[in-house]
Amino acid sequence: MTVRRIMPDFQVASPEALTAHRDFYGLLGFREAMDMGWVVTLASPANPTAQISFFTEERTAPVVPDLSVEVEDVDAVYEVVRASGAEIVREPADEEWGVRRFFVRDPDGRVVNVLTHRT
Repeated sequence: MTVRRIMPDFQVASPEALTAHRDFYGLLGFREAMDMGWVVTLASPANPTAQISFFTEERTAPVVPDLSVEVEDVDAVYEVVRASGAEIVREPADEEWGVRRFFVRDPDGRVVNVLTHRT
């Protein structure tokens, strides 16, 4: 299994907070990579896999994840995780913004968004 990137995800209180975080992390060199209104992802121009996301809510899943992990084959990873007995928070699904993903809970209760960009 190949991990392509790992990204922290933070829930914020409002759309205004998304702007405040975009401005603050812009001071550190991050630039907007995606803005869907309810989630903003910032990335380093020099290293596009260095990313951070801020959510006001999660529109297609039951909770805002704590962490996102992009993998080469999300369905293969899902089968391994499911077979382990880990708690699946959300079954695999294709999203309109071009990813396939599922959510799983880690041993300390954090929710991990495991995803693959569809081609």
